[in-house]
This record gives sequence, C-alpha cells and structure tokens, in this order.
Amino acid sequence: MDMHQTEHQNRVLVLLAAHANLQLAVVAAALLEDEESKKKEERKLAAMRRKRRRRYWVRPWLLRRPQMGQYERLLTELMQEDTSSYTNFLRMEPAMFQGILGKIGHRITKEDTFWRKSLEPGLRLAITLRYLATGNSYRSLMYGFRVAYNTISNIIREVCEAIIAEYNEDVLACPTTPEEWREVAKLFYSRWNFPHCIGAIDGKHVAIKCPPKGGSVYFNYKGFHSIVLMALVDADYKFLYVDCGANGAGSDGGVFNDTLLREGLEEGTIGLPPPEPILPGHRPLPYFIVGDDAFPLRTWLMKPLPLRNMTKEQRIYNYRLSRARRIVENAFGILAARFRCLLTTMPQRTKTVESIVIACCCLHNLMRITYPTAQNIMLDHEDPITHRIIPGTWRAAGEIDEMPPTNRGHSMTEAAKNQRQYLVDFVNSEEGRVPWQDDMV
Repeated sequence: MDMHQTEHQNRVLVLLAAHANLQLAVVAAALLEDEESKKKEERKLAAMRRKRRRRYWVRPWLLRRPQMGQYERLLTELMQEDTSSYTNFLRMEPAMFQGILGKIGHRITKEDTFWRKSLEPGLRLAITLRYLATGNSYRSLMYGFRVAYNTISNIIREVCEAIIAEYNEDVLACPTTPEEWREVAKLFYSRWNFPHCIGAIDGKHVAIKCPPKGGSVYFNYKGFHSIVLMALVDADYKFLYVDCGANGAGSDGGVFNDTLLREGLEEGTIGLPPPEPILPGHRPLPYFIVGDDAFPLRTWLMKPLPLRNMTKEQRIYNYRLSRARRIVENAFGILAARFRCLLTTMPQRTKTVESIVIACCCLHNLMRITYPTAQNIMLDHEDPITHRIIPGTWRAAGEIDEMPPTNRGHSMTEAAKNQRQYLVDFVNSEEGRVPWQDDMV
C-alpha cells in the first residue's frame, strides 16, 4: 500500500514539473515575441527618421530674402515712391512705424549665432503688423517675407508682447483720479450731449480655433469658439479699459461681472468724483458708464428703457443715450477694419490670441493719439443739419461678432431707477434738451 502511494506521488510530481516547464516556456516565448516586436518598431522608426532627414537646413529661396523679401524690397520701394500704399500695407504711416520700432526695437532684437544671422527688428515688426492688418496664414506670410512660418509664429507673439509692455501703461491706461474722470465726462457731454457719462461699454466675440481639450468651454451661442473682448471707450473712440480672455460661452453681463472694472465701480475704488449737479441748482448726480440691455441697471451704469409702451419722453431718453453708447460700437468697428485678423478665426493658443487683441487695442489708441483725424472717414457721422446718422466705412469691412443682446436676469436697484427717471426728465427739460431730438423719435 505504501509503495502504491509513493508511485502515485511520483507521477503527480512529474506531471506538475512538466506543467511548470510548459508555463515557463509560454512566458519565455511571449517575452521573446515582445522583444522582437520592440526591435521591429525601433527599426521602423529609425527608417522613418532616415527618410525624413532634412534636405535643406535652410531653403535656398529663403536665403534670398535680403534681395527679394517684401520688407527689404517692396516696403523700401513704397517708402520712396508711394507712401499711401505703404500705409495701406501696414495700416500705419511710415513715421509711426519708425516711431514704434524705435520704442520696442530693443525688446525684439535677437543675438546673432555661429549658425545664422538674426532677423532685424524692423522685419519682425513689419511681419507682425502685416498679420494684424490681414489675418493671413503664417505660410502665406512666409512666401512674401521669406521667413519660415514656424519662425513667424514666434515673431508675432513676441512682438505683440513687446508692444503691450511698451505702450500699455501709456496709451491704454484707465483714469484713476476725479480730475481725469471729469475730463472724460466733459468731452462726452460736449460731443454727445449726455451728462456725467464716463464711458460706453460693450463686449465682442473674437473667434478662435478650439483649444486642445477645450471641449465646449469656449463654444458660444452663435456656434463657434471664441474669447470675449470687453472694453470701455471714451468720447474720442479710445479704449479706456480692456478685458480680454473670458470664454465665449458667457453673456455681456456675466463677463462684465467678473471684471476689475465692475468691482471698482461697485466698490468705489477707481477714483470717480463724488455725485455732483449737472447744472447749478440741480441735485447731485453720480458719474456713470452706459451700456446696452445686457448689463445691470445701477447708479454707476445706465442703460436704455424697455422698448414696449414707451412715452415720447422715454424714447427721447433712449435716443440721447444711444448717441453716447454708439461710440463703443464705432470703436470696435474701426479696430476690426484696421486690424482684420480680428475678423478671422485665430489659430493661435488662447494666451497668444489675448496678446494679439490687446496689442491691437494699444495700436488703435496710439493712432488716435498720434493721428486723431486719420480714422475719421471710417466713423459714423451725423448730418450737421438733420443729425441723421451717416454710416461709416467700417461697416462695409465687417464687424466683430456681438455678445448676446439681452440678459434678463438682472435686478435693478430703486436708486438706479430713480436716477434713470431723473435723466429722462433732464433730457426733456429746457435746460437739457437738444433742438433736433423731437425729430429723431
């Protein structure tokens, strides 16, 4: 009996050993197969790298840039023979181009290396301004300026950041003292006949390519991806405050609620003057900005009355407010007509798009300061006799997409309603009316 048990145990041990060897063999075969597969993949990648070996370090036609590039040849000819075409090509006067180059040249100058000579600052600025003026693709710019498209992508970002760093605090600075705000309000009243207005606010969509893993975050109600440009404009079409970068899914009022401007207005930290009477003997009235129906009605923000069942006096108030509010619409219009990249779907990363947009706003203000009448042909005008609006040429160039027109979730304070009614009464009074307003409603 013991002998039979011993034989049975031996047979079991032999079978187990055979089974174990089989498993080891299978594992070994699998490891060999994986190793062989990795070697095949490495050989395949090596072959692809050999096939993709550069034919040129620099393409020969790019090396002929000093003789045939647009900056070196075309712009030189236009400077000497046709300055109006030069201005049309870069959307600015030759003197202004040189002035900007003198300011930011040190910021965009690169060092020469052993392998290649760096691109001169003037070429970098010209490429950037041409992109801002047209929105052309980097490859299209490459064939004109004879600079590689991947180099152009870095140039545009760096030059826009340099423009912002140099000019942002000088030409895009929001007033901070009561005296500065009073000057803004005085110009609004003298030009557009609306008292105590310190700016017109609105927002626009800037179309972008969907960011990586962006999903629907930037997808707006019009069916494309965008970021929002929110701006406050003075009576001379200059941007006083710019906020850019909010995702396009929001509304005017929603985006505005998250801005520093709204916080400063509500908390009284931006240096506004205290409430003052419009005319001697009148009650003190706060200073305020104007916006459309998407914004909340507050003592620091006046907007139109609802369009239903309005009296003549209320329609006159809406007309008078619209004359002040139309300024921001025109400012956006001439911005986009001059810098047509804002009318395209911009392919850059979101942060780069923000830099491009703010750089355009800086250049817009710089032009309004340096050449205040150069853009006037693009603006809406009022007939001097009838005061009817004559549309500006910017309307034919295309417009940046509007934000959602209404946001009815806003509550309004009793003080704000009383203030708006006071303005209704004032613009209809003998002291506050303008002679033509009855004909406009």
